[in-house]
Amino acid sequence: MKTLVQMKNIVKEFPVSSNAFYKRGAVVHAVSGVSFNIFEGETFALVGESGCGKSTLGRLMLNLIPLTSGEVIFDGEVISRLPPDSMGAKREKMQIIFQDPYASLNPRMNIRNIVAEPLETHRVCKTNEETDLRVRELLLKVGLRPQLMSRFPHQFSGGQRQRVGIARALALHPKLIVCDEPVSALDVSIQSQILNLLGDLQKELGLTYLFISHDLGVVRYLSDRVCVMFLGKVCELGATGDIYSNPLHPYTKFLLEAVPKPDPTKRKEKEVLPGEVPSPVNPPPGCRFNTRCPYAKERCSQEEPEMREVSGREVACHFV
Repeated sequence: MKTLVQMKNIVKEFPVSSNAFYKRGAVVHAVSGVSFNIFEGETFALVGESGCGKSTLGRLMLNLIPLTSGEVIFDGEVISRLPPDSMGAKREKMQIIFQDPYASLNPRMNIRNIVAEPLETHRVCKTNEETDLRVRELLLKVGLRPQLMSRFPHQFSGGQRQRVGIARALALHPKLIVCDEPVSALDVSIQSQILNLLGDLQKELGLTYLFISHDLGVVRYLSDRVCVMFLGKVCELGATGDIYSNPLHPYTKFLLEAVPKPDPTKRKEKEVLPGEVPSPVNPPPGCRFNTRCPYAKERCSQEEPEMREVSGREVACHFV
């Protein structure tokens, strides 16, 4: 399979204002040395608790925020150091669907102008009539009636607004779409419709997804490979079926056990992780999960585990 995106040793640190809690020069270690590849046509999922660096990594991939260090290679070209004027041409091939359909659409623009904005910015269409025709095609593709294009976002439901966001992301025929928790703000009954739409569009258009989510049920349904993150680090990376059937990293195991079981006969007493999530400003030495891991040994608090291949997947644990 052809590699579309390469993330090489990605590091992102955010400075923290000095105050009573943090000294001058403190930083938030949002992403710390993350590396992986995404192949054309696949759905690559990033999962983990809130604050583990998933959304930051998605924005770094699109060069929406600058890297601290590392490289992002898209379609064979290093884009992580491109200036804004040179990134314009690349934007056509990489788009994003945001988490909140209520906040990601301009309330002062009607649906026609929202979907047409990328077409007009990149001067794809020569006339207004051609733009209108393209907007109609996009709305039909995501399951919305073109007659609604004169309406404003507040006149739509959450699921309809997210369909508008998807239509906008498709406008420039992208290769990669970053889906940043695209169904977490929607009702459960609507989530399945949006997920099915994303799956159908991927098959029809040959899209590649980076799917960011904390909902492991959704990830299992849609993704081909899963990357599990904890506190800015990758714990485990592999095929979805392998990780769900036999998690190797302790954190992955606890994460999967936390998923609610709809069958009451299969529910069991869950082992709760001790302690609190460490601060990303002062992450623990060694393995970042060692302060909560019930299997941790002395080595875990002294030596950071490297990603190594085990049973056809990559795992960062000393004692797999």
